[in-house]
Amino acid sequence: MTSSRQLPTRTPARPAPGSAFLFVLSTLACIAGLLATYYFFVQTTTGQFIDESALVEAVEIHGPAGKAATRFLDLLPTISLVMAAVVVLFVTVIRRHWTEAGIAVAACVGANVATQVLKDLLPPRPDKGVLTLELNSLPSGHTTLAASAAAAVFLMASPRWRPMAGFIGGTFAIASGVSTLINQWHRPADVVAAFLLVGAFMIPAGWLILRRGSWNEWDGFGEHVGSARIWLTLPVLIGLASAVVAVYSLIRIAPSPWQEASTTNYFWAGISLIVIAGYLATVATTSLFAYAARRRDAPSSTERPPAAGF
Repeated sequence: MTSSRQLPTRTPARPAPGSAFLFVLSTLACIAGLLATYYFFVQTTTGQFIDESALVEAVEIHGPAGKAATRFLDLLPTISLVMAAVVVLFVTVIRRHWTEAGIAVAACVGANVATQVLKDLLPPRPDKGVLTLELNSLPSGHTTLAASAAAAVFLMASPRWRPMAGFIGGTFAIASGVSTLINQWHRPADVVAAFLLVGAFMIPAGWLILRRGSWNEWDGFGEHVGSARIWLTLPVLIGLASAVVAVYSLIRIAPSPWQEASTTNYFWAGISLIVIAGYLATVATTSLFAYAARRRDAPSSTERPPAAGF
């Protein structure tokens, strides 16, 4: 009597308990942050003055840096679309995750459409006594495009690659936002608003992707080069350094016996705000997805480990 060997099967991994609540909370936090950014930097005198001062002071360093920023921004749409298309298509074809790719692309498109809609629907900047263009520029379209493309790659990557993909993608989005400020295309608040808007679309999409299939399993940080803890440590250190720069820049122009007239202090504070917001979003999102993807169902004795992949 011969016995037939049971074919190996994979039980889809379930997201970690309680992660659904964290994803909802994170999405609501992005929406609340977007509203707060709009209110403070557009509807208040102090916010308008800080935001506009950073934009005006960008003229002081608009030499070679401006030329490089312009070149980067000209290439940004192509870089973003090619980067997202190549990685998403590669992962989709290799793993046949067509539904997941559709979710990621739909969220990416939704974020960019929402950006243009908000630009048209939000009222002009009210007159608060600050010399500024009344035209609404929030959120930054270039930053939304870069951040959403990076987020799509992040969502389609396997958990062990996500920490590295998050850091590289976050750095790319931050560079695009900084370039728009250097080039005087956007104020710092426009860039921060773009980060938050992308999060509001991509985090729910990520939850839907996490619920599909066993490929969203991993063994935790440190088990692979793509999941090394350095990818969380670096953005934290850069963010802290940026916070020091922001505090130092603002202290120098704060009312005191040593107060000085600002030439680039608001600019550097604005750059720091972009970097802090970008890397804070990177660390928070990477940590959220790492926690949600950590639960692994024990395989049966006849089951072979899954094949390695991006």
